[in-house]
Amino acid sequence: MVKQKKRILLGAIVLFLGVFILSFFLGKYPIAMNDFFRAVLNKMIPLKQTWSSQVETILFKIRFPRIIMAVVIGSGISVAGATYQALFQNQMISQDILGASQGAAFGAAIGLFFSLRYEQVISLSFTFGLLAVGAVLMINRWLRSHSVLTIVLIGMMIGSLFSSAVSFLKLVGDPTNTLPAITYWLMGSLSAIKMQDLHFAVPLILAGMVPIFLLRWRLNIISLGEEEALSLGVNSGQLRVLLIIAATLITAAAVSVSGLIGWVGLIVPHASRLLIGNDHRYSIPVTAILGGTFLLVVDDVSRLVSTSEIPIGILTSFIGAPVFLILIAKNSRSMRE
Repeated sequence: MVKQKKRILLGAIVLFLGVFILSFFLGKYPIAMNDFFRAVLNKMIPLKQTWSSQVETILFKIRFPRIIMAVVIGSGISVAGATYQALFQNQMISQDILGASQGAAFGAAIGLFFSLRYEQVISLSFTFGLLAVGAVLMINRWLRSHSVLTIVLIGMMIGSLFSSAVSFLKLVGDPTNTLPAITYWLMGSLSAIKMQDLHFAVPLILAGMVPIFLLRWRLNIISLGEEEALSLGVNSGQLRVLLIIAATLITAAAVSVSGLIGWVGLIVPHASRLLIGNDHRYSIPVTAILGGTFLLVVDDVSRLVSTSEIPIGILTSFIGAPVFLILIAKNSRSMRE
């Protein structure tokens, strides 16, 4: 069984590497394979330049940050979704269940409403994403509730409030500039990703993923329930708060630079469990790899499917809804058998 899981993990890595390299060649501007490899090698070993400066600009200033960001965001929000599903013992929830995405959307909408600089919009988005989940935890502590359902309901309430606030800003915003900017941002896109976005978001997303990876074996225990976790010596309350903070850090950082990208944190953990089972020691790494691969494929499609780029959030919804239905059908069939 362990060998089979290792084979699945290796297969996921091979698939990811293939998609990752192929993504550099995809786009409106074709790049020859020889130019690609020589330009990449030139970063490590100085070579005689036989490729145009345009090739180098497209590779390292446009496609490289976009591809890396697609991988990191896809991996991050998939792992965050899997973490929430384990913490709340519900496979039908995703990384935005506690309002992090809606809070980040409100922060970005404020920045766009007041025509702030790009860096300020990102900072506001990230800050409000953290504040939204902080509000959920504070209200839950004030209520002195230890119920998972209570936390989820508070998260839904906070998320609804921020969504309403975004709608209000769209209503009162300038219809020629502000409204289109907020609407497009809410659709989710990686088209505007720059190297500075990598420097901002990647460390934050990785900082959230590291504790989840280190504690992923404890997700097996906490998913059994409160009483079972306590009997095994695990303080489920403290662990839940720590992992919620880690998953929130991932979600807020991802949404702040890409906008709202739905379904990834919901369907990828399901696909991972179907492939490798419910053991989080193996499913979390596979989820990270599949999440990065999935979002990278979707982003490649968004660049190629039409002359004007389709926002990635639209494509993930188009792909995610039917895929999720198929996964539910397969899961139901396996449970009956």
